[in-house]
Amino acid sequence: MAELIIPSLLETLYMVFFSTVFSLLIGFPLGIVLVITEKNNIWEKPVLNKILNSVINVLRSFPFIILMIVVFPLSKLIVGQSIGTTATIVPLSIAAAPFVARIIESSIKEVDKGVIELSLSMGATVPEIIFKVLIPEAMPSLILGITMTIINLIGYSAMAGAIGGGGLGNLAIRFGLYGFKTDIMLVSVLVIILLVQGIQYLGNKLSASINKK
Repeated sequence: MAELIIPSLLETLYMVFFSTVFSLLIGFPLGIVLVITEKNNIWEKPVLNKILNSVINVLRSFPFIILMIVVFPLSKLIVGQSIGTTATIVPLSIAAAPFVARIIESSIKEVDKGVIELSLSMGATVPEIIFKVLIPEAMPSLILGITMTIINLIGYSAMAGAIGGGGLGNLAIRFGLYGFKTDIMLVSVLVIILLVQGIQYLGNKLSASINKK
């Protein structure tokens, strides 16, 4: 059984790692822009804010399985194939990016406005406020948000297995469900649960550590 579980686990880790990186590259700046372009904020742009909110809401409303099918052509264009472990990174990243944007937006909004006003009174520029005030002040919450993103991506990657995405989800469905091997399905699910618990534990510890500092 190990010869099936270990490669599938590595495929899941591969998908989740790269989709986390790409979704953060897209969603992190979007989340910050959502906050700073709000009315009465440091870079007020109501039209841009409204457009971004609408786009993010539309993308978040897509069920992941449907989104994965819709972006098959994009996956093929980018990685040369529409199904498989590498191809799945594309829809995973697109699905997670709006979620990341909302998580970042929520975390940044927790920063005390008095700190921002103090920075403005001292002549800080918008980039300085973003990188020296907003992000550092929100870091514990950001860590928890990123942890939640990784856990969601583990769940998405398992669903992707239903349509050839690879990883533990694919193993559970292909061998466990269709192959009537209940033991493989149970072990696959158990590994996913342990993976989620481990990620959550590490995220909580890191957030608490930063918060103390």
